[in-house]
Amino acid sequence: MPVSDVRLKKFTVELDKKRSLCYDLNAFAEIEERFGSLTEALDHLKEFKALRALLWIGLLHEDETLTERQVGATLTPAGVVSLAPVIADAIRAALPQMDDETETAAKNA
Repeated sequence: MPVSDVRLKKFTVELDKKRSLCYDLNAFAEIEERFGSLTEALDHLKEFKALRALLWIGLLHEDETLTERQVGATLTPAGVVSLAPVIADAIRAALPQMDDETETAAKNA
């Protein structure tokens, strides 16, 4: 695995202040705990509660004391919907890029 594949990617969002979304291993564990799986979480991206949760999870790396309600208070419903593509992009950017050989090995594991 190239070293560049392990670098965390951050996406800047404007909420109460400039913040950065980052989906590290802790974030993915929180997603699994909350939704059961990443696929389930992404299936709910059109729901306000899920968007707020995924946004909050992506912000925990910079402030573990931040609450979901605090995140929700920084946005209107239209604001959080406009962030859905950014949340999805940030999550995708954190996932490893697999070549065919790696993907086959992962499926057979």
